[in-house]
Amino acid sequence: MEKRDIIVIGASAGGFEALKKLILDLPADFEASIFIVWHMSPDLRGVLPDVFNKLNTIHAANAYDNEPIVGNRIYVAPPDHHLLVEEGKVRVTRGPKENRFRPAVDPLFRSAAYAYGSRVIGVVLSGGLDDGTAGLWRIKYSGGTTIVQDPADAEVPSMPESALREVEVDYTVPVSALADLLVELVKDTNIVSTLIKDEKTKIEINIAAQQNALHKGSLDIGAMSPYTCPECHGVLSKIVDGNLIRFRCHTGHAYSLDTLLSLLTEEIEDSLYSAIRGMDESIILLNHIGDHLAEENQLQRAAIFFRTAKEASER
Repeated sequence: MEKRDIIVIGASAGGFEALKKLILDLPADFEASIFIVWHMSPDLRGVLPDVFNKLNTIHAANAYDNEPIVGNRIYVAPPDHHLLVEEGKVRVTRGPKENRFRPAVDPLFRSAAYAYGSRVIGVVLSGGLDDGTAGLWRIKYSGGTTIVQDPADAEVPSMPESALREVEVDYTVPVSALADLLVELVKDTNIVSTLIKDEKTKIEINIAAQQNALHKGSLDIGAMSPYTCPECHGVLSKIVDGNLIRFRCHTGHAYSLDTLLSLLTEEIEDSLYSAIRGMDESIILLNHIGDHLAEENQLQRAAIFFRTAKEASER
């Protein structure tokens, strides 16, 4: 009989303390393989393994490409690299960012579901916006088990709230109850074995694995949308998973609805302030030229520049 022995965990803001609590509470002989993505700056040294190894004897390390998967091991996504799961091994890549992050949670969840189906347990912890929601949906769709930290228990509840809103989650628990729940789930060998290998997920995994997105079919996994990628300005395709809508550009960048809206809002604000700055500079220059002409007793010309400056200020 199969058992749930592949655990994938995603966390962002506020997730550091939640991860520490979880690792501390796990038994030292915990048999499952644990894979962790925590959003971090690309310049930040990978500190999680050192922290985990001080809390528990389960060996933790930054994963390396093509590393074999073994039990009683914690694999951590290195800074600025996606962590993916294949049958029997992990992949560590610098594929396109998803939801503005690398590492991102969705590629890990998606790849684990594709490779191991019902053997996967997906866990979403504290974090902002909604990275991990689409990946958790894929785990649920593939017969895996889904767990979300209780938003009331999360330092930043946005990621758990998004997952609960979009996915029929199996368990919602505080971090203090998470380790015991995982132990019970891993012990259970009475699970129905399922494995779904669909072409769309395969294409997205290949993109995260740093293969050419356009050549791998990035334009074939959704319908063309009127939106462009905030990062590279490539055309975005609209992808639908159940009731979940997300976007991916032909170069590979991927966005949830919330992340895309956040980025577009930032772009609008940046554009507005850029326009205001340009007009302010124009007004300053026009008045400066007007002052200079007035000092030269060219009053008629000076009046033209002052009037133009006033019109720009009114605009």
